[in-house]
Amino acid sequence: MSPARRSGRNAASTPARDVHDPDGVRLQKVLATAGYGSRRACEDIIAAGRVEVDGVRVTELGLRVDPTKAVVHVDGLRVQLDTSLVTIALNKPLGVVSSMHDDEGRPDLSPFVADRSERLFHVGRLDADSEGLLLLSNDGELANRLTHPRYEVLKTYLATLEGRVPDSLRRTVLRGIELEDGPVKADHYRVVDRTPQQSLVEIQLHEGRNRVVRRLFEELRFPVTRLLRTQVGPVHLGALKPGRTRVLGRDELGALMSEVGL
Repeated sequence: MSPARRSGRNAASTPARDVHDPDGVRLQKVLATAGYGSRRACEDIIAAGRVEVDGVRVTELGLRVDPTKAVVHVDGLRVQLDTSLVTIALNKPLGVVSSMHDDEGRPDLSPFVADRSERLFHVGRLDADSEGLLLLSNDGELANRLTHPRYEVLKTYLATLEGRVPDSLRRTVLRGIELEDGPVKADHYRVVDRTPQQSLVEIQLHEGRNRVVRRLFEELRFPVTRLLRTQVGPVHLGALKPGRTRVLGRDELGALMSEVGL
């Protein structure tokens, strides 16, 4: 279990303390602003004991909090209280570099978010030869944690490989192999389909070294001919078409933030 998950659990079990801020905003109003329904509906959520503020479960309706400082969870999921922050899922097309501006003039990410007023940056990378789920955000703390090895955020890929992979490859991939920059092993691996000419496999890893999936299978003599990232932590690519974006939903974002201990 990652340190982030352990620390979140410990925080929830700390002794109750006073989290009321007399100069703050009523908690039900904060939750309503965050999209949890009307103030009356948010009062019911609080009264039911579903809300934690700074690790303390609260049920009183008169509680006030500072939205710029308080850490609020509903049903264990972090609530994003800063409405200026946004995180977006993009289905990055093939041939696009993971950069907001490419000095070499190659296709970059900027056209896909040209209609957004926020100054967004990409969270991690997908090389130009790969496609699929890429997160864009203006939340620096979330981005830093998602890319930090400490939090072990899982990433899932569909890889098309040259040749028919044997059943024994699963054991090798899960056990791990040595690359020039250190060992790598998969957290999950399964064969989706295979023919004598090629194989389609699903692989999940918790690291993001440069081209690590391609280098893993290259070392095993099954070169990758197509690589599609389908998931980052709890965020799924789903039916999002290449070149299209969507803003992460409330629960989806909350799960992503909780994944990295926020």
